[in-house]
Amino acid sequence: MEVGCTNNSVKVAKAAEPANFLAVLPQSADTPPPRNPLRNAYFGDLHLHTSYSMDAFAFGTRTTPEDSFRYAMGEPVEYFGKQWKRNAPLDFLAVTDHAEYLGVIRESINPNGPFAKSEWYTTMTSSDPKVSAQAFQTLLGSTFANRPIPEFSQPQLLRSAWETYSAIPDKYYKPGKFTSFVGFEWTSMPQAQNLHRCVIFAGKGPAMPYTAFESVDPEELWRYLEGQRKLGLDVIAVPHNGNVSNGLMFKTRDLSGKAVTREYAERRMANEPLAEIIQAKGQSDTDPALSPNDEFADFEIWKYLLDGSGIAKSATGSYLRQAYGVGQELQAKFGANPFKYGIEAGTDFHSGISSTEPDNYAGSHGNQDSDPRTVVTATKSVVGEPPTALSSGGLTGVWAEENTRESIFAAFKRKETFGTSGVRIKVRMFGGWNYPQDMTRSADWLKAAYGQGVPMGGDLSVHRGSAGPTFVVHAVKDPESGNLDRIQIIKVETKNGKSQEKIYDVVWSGDRKRDPKTGKVPPVGNTVDVKTATYSNSIGAVELLGEWTDPSFDPKAYVTYYARVLEIPTSRWSTYWAAKLNLPPNPTVPAVIQQRAWTSPIWYTPAKP
Repeated sequence: MEVGCTNNSVKVAKAAEPANFLAVLPQSADTPPPRNPLRNAYFGDLHLHTSYSMDAFAFGTRTTPEDSFRYAMGEPVEYFGKQWKRNAPLDFLAVTDHAEYLGVIRESINPNGPFAKSEWYTTMTSSDPKVSAQAFQTLLGSTFANRPIPEFSQPQLLRSAWETYSAIPDKYYKPGKFTSFVGFEWTSMPQAQNLHRCVIFAGKGPAMPYTAFESVDPEELWRYLEGQRKLGLDVIAVPHNGNVSNGLMFKTRDLSGKAVTREYAERRMANEPLAEIIQAKGQSDTDPALSPNDEFADFEIWKYLLDGSGIAKSATGSYLRQAYGVGQELQAKFGANPFKYGIEAGTDFHSGISSTEPDNYAGSHGNQDSDPRTVVTATKSVVGEPPTALSSGGLTGVWAEENTRESIFAAFKRKETFGTSGVRIKVRMFGGWNYPQDMTRSADWLKAAYGQGVPMGGDLSVHRGSAGPTFVVHAVKDPESGNLDRIQIIKVETKNGKSQEKIYDVVWSGDRKRDPKTGKVPPVGNTVDVKTATYSNSIGAVELLGEWTDPSFDPKAYVTYYARVLEIPTSRWSTYWAAKLNLPPNPTVPAVIQQRAWTSPIWYTPAKP
């Protein structure tokens, strides 16, 4: 049995989940489990494309939203001539096809349809990936230039496709067992700079989606969302890929160039409470250049602009960790934080299937990466990057009372959410001022954590003393993946207009000791055999549980705290593919990675002077 160590106490890293982490009660196959007031962990994908998306269809993807929901629920689905099935089903899913031309491009291969005698029919029925790539560039180019292609913009075609598409989620909604959401992606990308948002509805979908052809300005998207709420449709937007926004995603000026204001900040947070921390095109937590003291920052880095024209600028405005500090700086100036984001994650796969399991990865972008024989050794794809640079995606975790639209959407709005790099690590974090010492030794610690503090996504109350807040962190491994290495708390503090970050190892596996000079916990070890893409769970822990009190708390500073959980090293998806072909892994990407999860933050705002 392994032990997790903290700076305050020693906690046993148990071999199985405690009863209060995820309630498991006897039930029949047809009876939904009862509501759990202490909340269960549910996993899903809020960012997925099918053949209803212009680019996915151009890449030869023919899966439908129905296929996506069936795959998420654990059923086998055909993708490029092969049957694929998740090892572990998901609990919820939103299919978020691009709003621009949504569903209409599919008509281009209908021999009896409106495009049967056009050049588009010839292009879209071609099996040549180079032809697909050119079609992709043409379609995407029209969105870059904000010039819709007339034949694909006919109102009657768009309306018919949307009516079909938006009705599908209701067919697969099984309250208590599986939750389906109506969604779409608003695809704003001025000069190939990513400002995309996934739009998720709580229940019924809108009459029509909002497209970037109508406006590329996020504030106009918010206006649309506000209008939908007035019609009785609750909805949120989720920004993604700040890492390839060229510094626009978390900029301190709006799209017109004006400095953001308190009204802007409040409106942004009212419309988009969550941000996507990782997906196929990399993670948006931080970059090694921004966090040089973070030895785990170099993880699934993607820096290419969306059209492949170059490397995105990321010194400012591209990463969430930096944005947390900048948001606090703005809050100190005018009283509101425009970047007070909770955390979620998704795939952005253009395959229609959320195949986030590295040893069960199907490729993510149609015929551009569906053939392992060419992908493993390729150095360039349709937008310039090697296809192996794409990650195996991410998953959103929520803590909710039950698996229903109402309960899960409420978790989104209160930000009791977390994101993972595609694995099913369960993690939660609480913070408070008056937690009893060693509270996690009590059987009812979870009830006390809620009752005497706040969960992730919450705000600590104003504190005038010098003693720091105490945090409780708890993680349980994915049963199908690697054991856990450690849990860290990342602190972003802002005072006198300046922000700084610090990373604390809070609880870890084994009997490792901190380095007295650096304060860092040494590596957990590495059991990966790259040639066979295998590893051993002989190191690490099944569960980590610990308490940590901030040793350098300043009651006059603004602070963002969030947790990061790391697995032991395992093989990357590209290493699994290489091993199956008896080839060495592509040297352009790591062969071994540490999968992880990030919680939504807990925030502290100082008292007004």
